[in-house]
Amino acid sequence: MRLVRIGLASVNTKVGALAANTGTAIELAHAAAADGCNLVAFQEQLIGGYPMEDLVQWKDFVLAQERQLARFAEATQKLAPVFALGVTVLFDGQRFNCAAAVHRGTVLAFVPKEKLPTYDVFYETRTFSRGWPGFCVETASGVPLGDVLLAFDFGTVALEVCEDIWSPDGPMRRRAYAGAELIVNVSASPFRVGILATRREMLRTRSADSQVAIAYANAVGGNDSLVFDGGGMLVQNGRTLFDAPRFQQGVWAATLDLDRTARLRGENSTFRADWEEHRRRCPEGPRTLRIAADTGDRSALRPPTPKGRSFFLPSSDPVRGRREEFCEEILAAIVLGLGDYFDKVGCFRRLGVAVSGGRDSLLALLIAHRCAAARGVAPDELVQAFTMPSPFTSHETRQAAEAICSALGVPLVTVPIDDAFERELEATRQMLGGGDPDRLTRQNIQARIRGQRMWNWANSAGALFLQTGNMSEKAVGYTTVGGDLEGGLSILSNVPKTVVVHLLEYLAEVSPAPVGEAIQRTLATVAGPELEASQSGEAELMPFEVLDACFYLHAEEKLGAGDVAATLVEMFPDRDSAQLRGWAQEFGRRFRQAIFKWVQAPQSLHLGNLDLERERALQLPVVQGDWDDRPVDG
Repeated sequence: MRLVRIGLASVNTKVGALAANTGTAIELAHAAAADGCNLVAFQEQLIGGYPMEDLVQWKDFVLAQERQLARFAEATQKLAPVFALGVTVLFDGQRFNCAAAVHRGTVLAFVPKEKLPTYDVFYETRTFSRGWPGFCVETASGVPLGDVLLAFDFGTVALEVCEDIWSPDGPMRRRAYAGAELIVNVSASPFRVGILATRREMLRTRSADSQVAIAYANAVGGNDSLVFDGGGMLVQNGRTLFDAPRFQQGVWAATLDLDRTARLRGENSTFRADWEEHRRRCPEGPRTLRIAADTGDRSALRPPTPKGRSFFLPSSDPVRGRREEFCEEILAAIVLGLGDYFDKVGCFRRLGVAVSGGRDSLLALLIAHRCAAARGVAPDELVQAFTMPSPFTSHETRQAAEAICSALGVPLVTVPIDDAFERELEATRQMLGGGDPDRLTRQNIQARIRGQRMWNWANSAGALFLQTGNMSEKAVGYTTVGGDLEGGLSILSNVPKTVVVHLLEYLAEVSPAPVGEAIQRTLATVAGPELEASQSGEAELMPFEVLDACFYLHAEEKLGAGDVAATLVEMFPDRDSAQLRGWAQEFGRRFRQAIFKWVQAPQSLHLGNLDLERERALQLPVVQGDWDDRPVDG
């Protein structure tokens, strides 16, 4: 057996904090070396943080990364493992997103990313140049930059960067044909709901197609609106050997046998035939650098064995139910994104939540409470809640707000807005020349008083004021500019209303009795903003399950109102088809008219393949006509 111990490291980086990011990497490098690792994979843009966006346009920013890479090399020169890490490299005026190989104090090579994504949340072709097959030059410091392989004492390694592995036409296949047995992919792949299963299947497929072992290292932590979930993996010839923990910083290691990869290549006749054909067409291939320095003593390594001591039976590890896994990973992502935003911005001392007794603010409060628990601090030290009842606030929602704060140990301050509401009504009448404000304005006045008061408190308390609105209502503009749309960070505006309710139902079941009962109290109330008597959100819009279906079909699947209506009729056969068609058309109109509000909303956490932050996944013009003229009447 040819055993090699692989470390997978995830660092919670801060964009631009080059020295701190490198310092943490050095600490983890020493820990991995002490664990007997022969190779350690870090993440994409380890030194600069990801995404750096236009920061890489500053030459000094890129050169500072070069100095920190030299610092990393010097600090690890007495360590045996090879280290792979992400860094920006400047060559001939071009910037490359690279994986760097560092060993025994020397930077061996830079391998540039070839597949530069410009979709969803990514904009890499704006700033980076791409590598290509056969490209190889030397930097000013004499380090090869390009399509290279590295031959070590344990086997031949190919480096690649994030998106390169997501494309079936990436560099992996040609590098495998050129002799690479271990592919090291340094990634910064953001969290999305369900991404773990997608990643695992993709890595298995790539590994099986190219008959290689893959060491996949991923970033962890929040940077602006993106949340990275870590969760590196070690996969060999289509089989997952090891999963690193998600949502936490650290380095973890596992041992694999590279002779197994060599054997399976010989047994797989399809791979052999493809290898022969490729070598005839491309006899030169990538440049191979042979590295003489040893990567550490491997004689003490032990072969990998299954946890349950059986190669035929499934693992005996407890398996999470699908519901628990779905809910907990969303909650973990939001808590991590909120906590890192709070810490990394560096100007906040507390979290503030305006609780109404409704579902959205309740979930926001529960997440803030989890954030405090993750830091090991008492909730009353970090979280402050406010309730600002108006003449339309029901007794039930007011009691629900008080009950949950009491159960969580979060201080609650009640500041009624009745008098302020009357004053603003009178001021508005004066501005209208004696006329009365309309119904919508009367509602919005209440929301704006609350938003202004939360900002005033946040300014004085040095607090991060959380905006608590959900994705569904934001999508159709069921929110008030200057009111409930206000906040320093929006933690739920990419969570659909049906998911908000699902998360609350889950938390009601798994939480201790006082908390679970308080959540149930809120779930028993009518969902509505309570800006006038007996107000119901579903009555004013449409049932939330229909609204969320419209949103997905129109915004994610890019269907027009006619196709949305046809799908709704199929999805909801128990509902009136004419009403469903009307809702489909109404959604499209509201959606387009709401875009001007999105651009004024606070930054939000990206949690799915779609969000309503205009600079991220869904870029739409604010001003647009009613282009959807197809009939929706079946």
